[in-house]
Amino acid sequence: MTEGPVGNPTEIPADIEGGTVLAFLNEVAGGRKLLGRIRELVDAGAGSIALAAPQNQPAAGQIVVDVGEARDAALSRVEVTQEILDDFGLNSVAAIFDPSSPLAFDDAVRAFAPAYVLFSSLPEARFGLARKDLIEWARSRTDAPVEHVPVRIEDDAVRWDVTHTLVIATQTVNSPDLVEHLERLHSEKPHRFTFISPASGEIAREEVCDRLASTMAALYRVEADATGQPMGGSEPFAAVRNAIEHYRVDDILVSTLAGRESKWLADGLIERIEEITDDPVTHFEAGAGARETAGAVPVGAAGEGGEA
Repeated sequence: MTEGPVGNPTEIPADIEGGTVLAFLNEVAGGRKLLGRIRELVDAGAGSIALAAPQNQPAAGQIVVDVGEARDAALSRVEVTQEILDDFGLNSVAAIFDPSSPLAFDDAVRAFAPAYVLFSSLPEARFGLARKDLIEWARSRTDAPVEHVPVRIEDDAVRWDVTHTLVIATQTVNSPDLVEHLERLHSEKPHRFTFISPASGEIAREEVCDRLASTMAALYRVEADATGQPMGGSEPFAAVRNAIEHYRVDDILVSTLAGRESKWLADGLIERIEEITDDPVTHFEAGAGARETAGAVPVGAAGEGGEA
């Protein structure tokens, strides 16, 4: 018997040998505890991994306005998670399903016939007019064990020594100096990072998925938890405001490329964020090398030089 991700004993079934683990991604991509639980199940004998996501509106961080954007959001959830697993030597298959979470779950169970289900969602995932508990409903729809892996990790929520940092980065999300900076923050004090990657230039969604997955995998290796996803056409400020409303946030880091004019900065993104939160906001210039100004500088502090 092993310890489950929410502190309750979760028994790995004896018939997991050769069976499929289904990770149903109802909210965001990745998660160190989701990765850890998948690895435990594979070590216990699971034969394959399947990832599934409904084409729904994420609760936080993204404003979806049409069917195409909802589909892209779902694709991003499964692709980022799939690439993280691949980074740790875990092969998986992935698919997206109906926008309705209940219908999508039914379809995923039929498609993959799982021996074990990991349900990744907000701590209290509900649906329908009667606001039924989605996790309990899911357990009634399959003979396989269904384990809830909350997106907002409950033990983190009560640990006041953990700093929850919201990172806004797209083109720079896998910049080596940004990753090094985040790793250093975590080494100094435990951190949990939530990434949102809004629209930025012409960079394709698939490329942002690659970059974000690389960064999250690097953070998992230093035992820092991180979640997030690319957000296609989402306007940066709207995405940040939505994330602030839904996630615990202790501070905010906006990352832009050093030495280039930043549209985010030109549009006053940092100032607009400061207007809606009392949390500290810092600006990180990725790619500034060893320059003293390359670190994350509190906005308004001496030495802050805009987009450099």
